[in-house]
Parts: sequence; structure tokens; C-alpha cells
Amino acid sequence: MAATRDARAPGQEAGSKVASSEQRLLWNPENVRDVAESVGISALSEEALRTLSQDVEYRIGQVLAEALRFMRLGKRTSMTVKDVSLALRVLDVEPLYGYDSTKALRYGEATMGQPFFYIDDEEADFERVINGALPKVSRDANYTSHWLAIEGVQPTVPQNPTSSEARTQDLLPKGPGANPALGAFAGHDNPAFRPAVKHAVSQEQILFFEKVQAALLDDNPDPEVHRLRQAALAAVVAEPGTHQLMPYYVNFISNQVTHYLDDLFVLRQMMELTNALISNEHIFVDPYASALCAPVLTCLLGRRLGSESGTDAVKEQYQLREVAASLIGQIAYKYSSSNKVLRPKLTRSCLKAFLNPSMPPQVWHGAILGILAAGGPEAIKVLVLPNLKAFESTMLQPLREKGDELDFEMVVGGILKAIQSLSEEAMLMDGGHENTTDRAANQVKDFLSDIIGQRVLLLGNHQLNQAVLDAINFQ
Repeated sequence: MAATRDARAPGQEAGSKVASSEQRLLWNPENVRDVAESVGISALSEEALRTLSQDVEYRIGQVLAEALRFMRLGKRTSMTVKDVSLALRVLDVEPLYGYDSTKALRYGEATMGQPFFYIDDEEADFERVINGALPKVSRDANYTSHWLAIEGVQPTVPQNPTSSEARTQDLLPKGPGANPALGAFAGHDNPAFRPAVKHAVSQEQILFFEKVQAALLDDNPDPEVHRLRQAALAAVVAEPGTHQLMPYYVNFISNQVTHYLDDLFVLRQMMELTNALISNEHIFVDPYASALCAPVLTCLLGRRLGSESGTDAVKEQYQLREVAASLIGQIAYKYSSSNKVLRPKLTRSCLKAFLNPSMPPQVWHGAILGILAAGGPEAIKVLVLPNLKAFESTMLQPLREKGDELDFEMVVGGILKAIQSLSEEAMLMDGGHENTTDRAANQVKDFLSDIIGQRVLLLGNHQLNQAVLDAINFQ
């Protein structure tokens, strides 16, 4: 029916609807126009004025609804400035300053073409003020000495605070990072409000940070550009003032890794920047160790890194994962003293990815290197070796049947590298004068599965075979 009426008289009905809707506005759009002109916005359409006026009405109504709720909770019938202040705090709006009174404000209205409201000040009788009694004269300032504390005990004298006052002072927020809400526990209705303070960084540091960003993200193959990248990384390693920029570096690395997973160049540069940051001996990286681990783990355990396909691109992916595993090991061992759960968390994340059949083989390779780097030979002995037989049957053997020779060899090579860490002489082809017996060889092959066990036996390292047998007995 509405569509029919609009079709019959489109001009009249539309005009009446616009007029009626404009009359329903409670906030004058001209006030919005005045404010816009005061901030330099001269051309503001009627639709924008109307939208802003409606938004102002909604916000004021929202504040008044919250203020009415505080008024009713206070068992009062008149709204005070404190109710509005509390409503603004609940709505997370910057509080108003300069209006704090226990008395209700009176507003007057003046008509000058359009209504203006103002605070009606109370008129004082000048003669009554002159003839009134003078206030008491304050006492003169004087100085006296008293014992603040005697052998660590504060004496009870009028100059020292009482025990109740001392408890109140203890509950007040102290320090630049104190929580202002603690004042409520001390009985204060309006604790001090401290706005958030921005982190101050000098212009020289900002310029240095921008130059490092520009140098690292420039993928020009020119040797001069490569030299600038190396110089930027060297400056990050040697610069003592980098500590002020640590939050920005961490945020920069996280954003670049998150948004450029298809660009191996950017990921490699972010890993080199991470290595430069943890190599700087002048900065305190311990609070940022967990935040730095997130992008490094992404480069280590990401399902797909880079957008190109081919043998060379796959090799670059494996190289990037090896670099990320090396960084995981450095972070795990360097900052484990300040963060006791860092190494277990990293090892658990890598183990979960290593035992996940849905992951691609590149992730398995990075995961086994991550377990070795974060957990060390102990994690390989306890967590990896008992699961190799199931790993071969469910993941390694199907990978071999697919014909992915490169992925298969990289995964097997990573597992062999992890197993070789069990022996100090594992990298040698001759493990000593002793020879592994056939019975011990069968035990090693049965414990590690056919493929991995055969590769370990081909190394001919008796110490390594004995370490695997010790792992069997450890189970």
C-alpha cells in the first residue's frame, strides 16, 4: 500500500515525509554546521548534517539513560553532574573537566534567532556580602621537628599519619603504571583519572626505524641495495638505542609475516631482522621473547610459504624453515631463564605439527628441526623416537609412494639430523672400534621403523646406535 501511495503522488508524499522527518529532529543541524565550520569544514551537505544531528541525539540519549540509571541506584529524583560523569566513564568517553558540583545546575534560555542555553549563575547581594562577617584568618605557617621513625617504627605523634590513614595511602595508586581503580578500595568515590600516555620516541629514532624498514623491504637485486640491507642489519645489532624501538620492531615483524606469507623475500628479511634484534647485547629482549616467537613459528610451521612453485622455490622454503628453526633454538635457550614455560611451549607446538598427518611434508621438516632446536636431544629421545614407527606407517610411507622424492629426502634428512644429536660423534662415519651386533641392529631397526632404522644403521656409528638402544631402555 505504501508503494501504491508513493506511485500515485510521489512529489507531495515525498515532500511531506521529508518535512515531517525534519521536524522530528531534536538537535538543531545548524549547531552541527557551526562546529564543522569551526574546524575548517565549510562544505557540508544537508544529508551529512542530518546524519550527524541524529548521531548527536543518539549519543546524548545514551548518556542520559546511563545517568538516569545511576540516579535511580542512588535513590534520588534529581540528576547530578556526578551521574553524568559516571555515565561517561561507563561508556568509555573522555570525562568532562570543570563541572563538578553537589548542587544541581540551573540552565537559562536566551532567544537570539535560535535558542541558546547557558548556566544561570546565582546572583549575590553585594550589600549582604559587604556587611557579612569576615572569614577567619588562617594561622601563620610555622615549622617544627618530630621523629618520623625510630629504628624502623613510626611513633604515634600528631605529625605522623594514623594507622587508618596509612592503610588508605597504601591502597592509593602509585607509580606511572599504577591502576587508578585501586583508589576505589580506599573509599574514594572519584579516584584520580590518568589518561593513557603515548610512548615518546625521538625523531632520530623514528628516522632510523624508517630507514631500516625501507632498506629491508627493498628487493632490488642491485649490489648497492644488498649492501644497504646488510648495513641496516648491522646497525640494528650494534645500536644501543634500539631498546626504545623494540615494540615497533616486534609489531613490524608480526605484520609483515602475517600479510606477506606469499613473499619469501620478505619472510627471509624478517627472520634476519629477528636474528639482529636478539643478537644485540645492549637491549633487554626478555619481555618480547614470546611475541618474537609467533612470527618465527609461522615461518617454521606455516602450511605454505611463498607463491612460486618448482624445485628452486621448494628449496628456498626449506632453507627459510631451517633459518626459523635456528632462531627458535636461540630464543628458547637465551630467554628460558626469564620465561620458564617458553621452551616447553615451543617444543609442544612443534611436536603437535610433526605428528599431524594433515600437514604438508615441509611442515614436518620444520617441526622436527624445531623440536631439536627448542627441546634439544632430550626431547628427541623422549618425544620423537617412540613415535617414529607410527610416523613412518601413517605419513612417511604414503609420501614415498606419491613419488615426492625431494620432500621425502628432506623429511628423512631432518629426522636423521635429530637422531644424530643423541651422540657427540654422530656425524662421523666411523663410530669407534666396536661394532654393532646383529641383535642390536635388529632392535634399532624395529624401534625406529624400517626406513629410518636402515638409514641410521648405514651411518655405521656405534655410539649413535647405543644411544638409540638406551632410548629403548629408557621407555
